[in-house]
Amino acid sequence: MSILPKNERKPTVDTPHNFFIYGATMSGKSYLAERFPNPLFINTDGNSLANPAPSIQLRNVKDENGNLKQSVLEDLDEVMFELQTQNKNKQFGYETIVLDVIDDICQLIEQAICTEAGVKSLSDIGYGKGYATFNTVLQDLVMNLKSLPLNIVYISRVNYETHEGVDTTKEVPSLKTKYYNVVNGNCDLVIHTQKVGTNYIRTIKDKRKKYYEDKINDPKILRILKAIPGAISKRPIEKKTDSK
Repeated sequence: MSILPKNERKPTVDTPHNFFIYGATMSGKSYLAERFPNPLFINTDGNSLANPAPSIQLRNVKDENGNLKQSVLEDLDEVMFELQTQNKNKQFGYETIVLDVIDDICQLIEQAICTEAGVKSLSDIGYGKGYATFNTVLQDLVMNLKSLPLNIVYISRVNYETHEGVDTTKEVPSLKTKYYNVVNGNCDLVIHTQKVGTNYIRTIKDKRKKYYEDKINDPKILRILKAIPGAISKRPIEKKTDSK
């Protein structure tokens, strides 16, 4: 029996599952992420008690000799194994994984690699092995998350970008550009959150493709996207032609 599929077109489903949310402190990033169905927060900022959603706290813990007795690398491996093997169990049933915040997770990964190598920075590990190890860990994390049949939400803080001759500042993700490219390259939508006065504003900054309402087969995701201007595209109106 051939493994090749039939040479025929089929209807497409275009539900986005991977999201990048960035914004200033108290701009509604975690609040928006909590609206996703059945979320599990992978937390780093110590704010888990302020969020009613279930969470796992990531941290590197050293013993009295400065050696790691709890490593974020082992924590991430254990979490990923559980998600791949145990989450189908009705006891859990998570539908969304939220990394809050991805900036800190990258920093914790760097810290763990450096501590295990007995150095202060990745550059102190010879022949580029430190950076190579970090890149492998981050890429594996992102790809393993993407392979799960779940929604993945990355949360990032902001830096303020200024340009000469321009009075205004621009909010950009605080995640380092080289790391942002790895994460964002596997995301479907980039959402910027802002608080202006008492109003919370959500803006689509980038998206992989145009998403149409009739192609999204998850009503929970559709409900979230319909509340964000620009997330759902409108189909162009077909011009009627007179037939003779």
